[in-house]
Amino acid sequence: MSKNVMHPIVARMMETDKMSQWLGIEVMESSPGQCTCRMAIREDMVNGFGIAHGAIAYALADSTLAFAVNAQGRHAVSVTSTIQHFTPIHLGDTIQAKAIGRFEGGRIVHVDVDVTNQKGELVASLTATGYKQATSWD
Repeated sequence: MSKNVMHPIVARMMETDKMSQWLGIEVMESSPGQCTCRMAIREDMVNGFGIAHGAIAYALADSTLAFAVNAQGRHAVSVTSTIQHFTPIHLGDTIQAKAIGRFEGGRIVHVDVDVTNQKGELVASLTATGYKQATSWD
């Protein structure tokens, strides 16, 4: 992918999203209901086992799903989420999360997020239910 395509709402979110900024998240592509982000694993993200803390993959997936759902135009937050970790993530790895909206019914949305490493291996998978509030980004 030669250039990033960031939805205007996602660009606005990133301006004040201190957590995503601290993580070093780069939005690769975003559109209503979908988003792809990536980040590099730094030394301050590694736990006592020498692998990335599980919260790091979760945080990347959570930010990515937030961008995907909010790009639909209304303020949205996650209500529930579950993550499964499959493969350790190591210092120096680059991980990528891809969020895809699977269901939208009024104010409820369901999003799946796959997290892969630089080798394309699935390292984690997050499933979330979100709630779209009455307020919009307009």
